[in-house]
This record gives sequence, structure tokens and C-alpha cells, in this order.
Amino acid sequence: MSDTRRRVKLYTLNEDRQWDDRGTGHVSSTFVERLRGVSLLVRAESDGKFLFSIFDVSFSYSQDTLIVWSEADNYDLALSFQEKAGCDEIWEKICQVQGKDPALDITQDPIDESEEERFEEIPETSHLVELPPCELSRLEEIADLVTSVLSSPIRREKLALALVSEGYIKKLLGLFRVCEDLDNREGLHHLYEIVRGVLFLNKAALFEVMFSDDCIMDVVGCLEYDPALVQPKRHREFLTKTAKFKEVIPITDSELRQKIHQTYRVQYIQDIILPTPSVFEENFLSTLTSFIFFNKVEIVSMLQEDEKFLTEVFAQLTDEATEDSKRRELVNFVKEFCAFSQTLQPQNRDAFFKTLANLGILPALEIVMGMDDLQVRAAATDIFSYLVEFSPSMVREFVMQEPQQTDDDVLLINVVIKQMICDSDPELGGAVQLMGLLRTLIDPENMLASTNKTEKTEFLSFFYKYCMHVLTAPLLANTAHDKISKGKMRTEVSHNMIQVMSLCCLLCVDNFQTAQLLALILELLTFCVEHHTYHIKTYIMNKDLLRRVLVLMNSKHTFLALCALRFMRRIIGLKDEYYNRYIIKGNLFEPVINALLDNGTRYNLLNSAIIELFEFIKVEDIKSLIAHIVDNFYKALESIEYVQTFKGLKGRYEQEKDRQSQRLNRYRRDARSLDEDEELWFNDDDDDDDGEAVEKSRMEDDFSDSYGKYMELFETFSFLLQKCLIFTVSVTAGAANGANGANNNGKAAAIPPASPAVTPNNSSSSSVKTVALPATPVVKVMHLEIQLFINAPVISYFLAHITAIVEL
Repeated sequence: MSDTRRRVKLYTLNEDRQWDDRGTGHVSSTFVERLRGVSLLVRAESDGKFLFSIFDVSFSYSQDTLIVWSEADNYDLALSFQEKAGCDEIWEKICQVQGKDPALDITQDPIDESEEERFEEIPETSHLVELPPCELSRLEEIADLVTSVLSSPIRREKLALALVSEGYIKKLLGLFRVCEDLDNREGLHHLYEIVRGVLFLNKAALFEVMFSDDCIMDVVGCLEYDPALVQPKRHREFLTKTAKFKEVIPITDSELRQKIHQTYRVQYIQDIILPTPSVFEENFLSTLTSFIFFNKVEIVSMLQEDEKFLTEVFAQLTDEATEDSKRRELVNFVKEFCAFSQTLQPQNRDAFFKTLANLGILPALEIVMGMDDLQVRAAATDIFSYLVEFSPSMVREFVMQEPQQTDDDVLLINVVIKQMICDSDPELGGAVQLMGLLRTLIDPENMLASTNKTEKTEFLSFFYKYCMHVLTAPLLANTAHDKISKGKMRTEVSHNMIQVMSLCCLLCVDNFQTAQLLALILELLTFCVEHHTYHIKTYIMNKDLLRRVLVLMNSKHTFLALCALRFMRRIIGLKDEYYNRYIIKGNLFEPVINALLDNGTRYNLLNSAIIELFEFIKVEDIKSLIAHIVDNFYKALESIEYVQTFKGLKGRYEQEKDRQSQRLNRYRRDARSLDEDEELWFNDDDDDDDGEAVEKSRMEDDFSDSYGKYMELFETFSFLLQKCLIFTVSVTAGAANGANGANNNGKAAAIPPASPAVTPNNSSSSSVKTVALPATPVVKVMHLEIQLFINAPVISYFLAHITAIVEL
């Protein structure tokens, strides 16, 4: 058997048709008698590891120093020799074995289809590989044999069959024990190469033998003696002494216990012991991954079928008498259990989570997520994430049933919000994870496919009633103009939540961690504005939330100011006049414009975001906002000339003003200013009698009066609608009996006269229209704020007069 070594570089051809350097080493050409073929082995120059081995493929000779070939998986490879003499010698050896002329540039003809079919038809019992005797003196030969077949799928298959049929693995492991007793390092190094190569054969039948209870620790022992290491690793010591198997609840099924041990050890071999596969070996361990996968499926199925075991787990998890250390182990077990379930098929995973739900996983989480132990809370959060990702509807259904059984402060969603608010991690990693879960729960998109069509309405109503005030508590606490007293906080959140906020929320808004928390809350609120419409609109109006959010425009943390601006931008982007009137009434552009002016000439993200907000208003031609901005802020903004946004707003404003002026002038023409044709007609009609002239004159006067009243009424009604006037009604009751007050003592709601109002009898009196309201028998004064658009008597009054005038 000849063996010639030469210094080479190994290259592979990448997708861009460029050659990538895979390392430098020494090549040997070996004739394998039992395989009747030539094998090229490349060992790394630095540590002696195999860089590559290839058996009996079609080689080609190029440029005096290159030998090139293609792999079955479409890899093109090349060996570049340092010396031409070395390349020629290896080429001659290849050609000699394959019976080809060295003068040719290629050694083999491509295998035809009939030959491939002939290989496939070889029965499994027809072994092409004859194994050497399993002896210490033949270990090097065995290692070369195993390494040489890795490049050929057919020969890998035949070698695997031979190893299984002859019980060769157990013989090799017997030699391992002998070598270890004799401290035969050379033999141990060969056994490392052999066992590693057998794993790369990627055959499940071999894994069943190697990972059995009586073999797996010897397999681990073989893999400790890597030739590249000065001293062997102590993997067996770790697996037997350091790694402890904890049974939170005693497992009586011996098969289940054995399967858990096996899965852990095989996972350890894959993740820790075996080196990261090279580009040539990445598919060699696919069956090992499948072996672990199916083991996990089997473990989950066996545990799921053991109802007594799982019932005991959840009973101890929720038992107040359970010790903290025990509860921590139980939570970690459930977490790992859920992680294993991800390997199940969708149908089986559905059954798995339904089983957990029936056993009370959600009430258990409600308890453990509120505990002080950080490890328990982190594990509970992971379990909660598995449940939310699997079925948000299941979690929502449970949550909506809670108010009937518990207080607001211990609702599951409020517990989750509390954990988000009080995350002790400076980077708020847990808070970010919980915020994502909350967004999934309140996302209407994943409510649409539910069989219960009312889920969206019911859950959002529940969330805004019981949970939204808890979510916004840190925001409101950190944007209050005056320090919030605990008495005021109690009107919005429960006593326990006050304690949470006092510990976690009432911090300086310039604190970085607090700023990050507020940014997360604003991101969630911005999501609500975009997806919830009615519910969030009502909440913003009732809490004056946008005003409080815009206080954060003064934060020294630019990212927080941008979050506040993004919240306002999302509101304006809806182009909802209800929001627009709210912004105008509250003068809520002022903090934004102040931030723009304070930013000065700095061209940064904040500047661009504010400019984009006003550009959107201009492009979308939101007339009410344009008029408000120009009327109130144009003098401060007219000096900004590096963009044309504000001049464009002014231009839009002037155009609209001109249109309104023209429209108003068209209706306000004097009824007596007639055109020339009409005047000629009157002058030519001299034959009409005096009575007819008087009648025409009276009709003209009536028309003029009616038209004038119509315009007065039209202007008043338009003004009130545009300004959304809010008026106050003072109601005073009688002191002793409410009956007399109900009869005679009602007070009128005075409407401020924006323009002269018209009385019901069409007189020109300047008295203000009053709307009589029934008194109330309550012995105190009340102030009621009533929106004009829901006041039916006022609307009826205006409509009646408009109709009457139109009929004229």
C-alpha cells in the first residue's frame, strides 16, 4: 500500500464561481484493497485533523499543479500543490489505480444510468465492504476505511450494514476499554476517528446501538480522545457526577426515565462534544438531529398520557405550602415540557396545550408570575409566551372570565403588565418580551378567525375597562404637572397597584430605564390608535392622554420624544375630525412646535420627524389643522426657509380663505342690486297697476328679510358645529320638596351668542334662545357638560328654521 504526502491547499467553488480557501495540509493517496479504489486524504498542517477525504471519483488534472473533481452534492473542489512534482506523483498514482493514461486530463468516464441502477439493485446482504478483524493492531486500518467511505453514499450504506450485522460497534468499544486500561494513546486517537466517522455515517440503526444504555458512555469516552487536544476532555465525569437528574415528581415509568437520560446525553454529544461540522460535513448529522427530535416527541407523548403525574405537578405548583425551591423546579420542568412540545405536529400540539389548559396552567401562571423569585418569573414568562403564541384566543377567554372571581389587581393581564413595568433588567429584556405578548393579545387581526364573532368587542371592552389604566399609570405618573397623591391614584388603580407604581413608576422621567419603559408603553398605545379606533379614542379624550404624552417632547432622551411624536403622528394620520377638534381645542401643537424651535438648526431625526408631520398635514390638506397652525403659529414658523412646508401651509390657508370669501360674497349679495336686464324689465312695465307694484314690493321685502335671517342662522349653526361648542347647564333644585322644583324651577341653558340667534316667532329680537330642561330633586348644584351634537332640542330648532326658510 503506497502512501505519498505533499503540501497542498484545499479549495471549494462558491456560488459566485470564486474559489474559497479551505485550509492548508498534506495529501496522501491510498489504495483501499477491499474497496478496490483510490482514496485521497488531506490532513491539516496545523493540527493533523482531516480536512477532507475523497474516494474514487472522476478526477481531472489542470495547470500542472491542480487536481479538480466534483462531489455528488454539486460541490466543485480542487487541490493546489505547492510543487509540480508532488502533483504529478499523486496524479500518476490515481491513474495507475483507475487504469487510465496519466497523459490524459481526466481519469473516469461519467457513470451511466444503467450502472447506477445496477448499484441500486444490489441486495442489502451483498456487502461491498469487508471489515478488518477488530484488533488493536488493525485500528489504523479501520480508521482509514471509515474515513475513506464518507464521500460515497453507496459505500457509507454498505459499511453501516456491515457494522450492524457483525456487532462491530460493541467490539470496538471493548477495544476502547482495553486501550484506556493500557493508556494506549495512539489507539485511543484512532478510536476517536473511528467513532466520529461512524457517527458521520448518519444511520439510525447504528445510533440505536451506540446510544443504548450499555454503550453510550463508552462512545462518549472515545470522543474524549481528540488527537488535537493535549489532554482529553472529561465529558463522562460531567455527565455522571456534575449533571444531576432532578425528578420534581417521581417518575415511575422506567422506559420514560431511560428515554429522558438518553435524550440529554445524545443532545450533549451533538452540542458539546462533536465539533461544528465543516461545509463538507453539515449534512452528515441530519439523522442524529432526527433521533433527538423523535425522542422528544416520545417523551412529551408519554408524559401527556400520564394524567396522574401532570395533575400532581400542577397541584404542587399552585399549593401555597410548596417550598420556593420546589416551586422553582416545577416551573422549570413545565417550561422544558412546553419547549419539547414545539417538536410535535400541529394536531398533537393542539391536544398538548388543551391538556395543559384543562389542568389549570393559566391560573398557575397567575400565581407564579407574581412571585418575587426572578428565576421563577422568567420561566413563567417563557411558558406564557408559548401559550400566547399557540392560542391567543384561549388566553383571552380565560382572562375575560376572571373579573367574576378576583380583584382587578390580580388579573392575569394586569400581573403581566406589572412584570413589564417592574422589570429589573437595565435593558428591559423581559419588558420587551411581555410587551410583544400583550400586543399579540390585543391585536384584532388574530381575533378575526375566531368562531366567536363577538370576541373582538368583548375583549377590547374588557381590556379598556380593567387593564388600560394599569398600563398607562407610569405614563400618567411621569407626565403629571403636579405630584400625584396616593388618594388620586386610588381612583384609577387598586391599592396593591399603587404600591407597585410607587416602587417602579414614580421615577424621574430623565432616568434612562424609566424612559425606555415609557417608550415601550407609547409603542403599545400607538399600536392601539392604529387598530382599536373607538375604544382608544374614547380613552384618549377622557384622560386627555395626548396632552400628557406630549409632555415627553421635553425629555432629554431623543428616542422618547420621538415616541411621543410618533403617537401624535399616528392620531393625525387617521384624518379623524373628532381628533382634530380635540387637538385644536387643547392647542396641542404648541409642545411640538416648541420642540422644533428648541432644536434650532440641528438637522437630526427629531427635526425630520416634526417636518414630516406638518408636511403630511399640508399634502393631505387637513383644513381645520392648517387653519389652526397658521392662525396661531405662523409668525414663529415663517423664518424656517430650509423647507417649503410652512410656506406651503400658508398658501393652502390663503387659498381656502379666498374660496370661503367668494362663497360668502355670493350669498350676501344685496337683494336690491339687480342686473341691467332686470332693471329694464321693471322700467318697461309701466302698465302695471299700483296694487301689483305694492304686492311685488312686499314680496321683495319679505324675501330680503327671510334671506337675511337665513344667513344669520346659517352662520350661527356653522360656527357652533365647527367650534364644537360646549355649554354648561346649572341646575338648581328646591330645598325641601323636589316636586315644586320639578314644576317651575328649571333653569335654562344659556348658549353664548356667537352671532344673533333667531327666536321661534321669527322676530328680530336679540334675546338668546333658551332650552328648558327639567329640574332634578337633588339638593345641590350640578354642572353638566353636554356636547352640542347630542342635544336634540337645539338641532331640531335649527333644522325647523332652515326648512321654513327654504320653503319660502
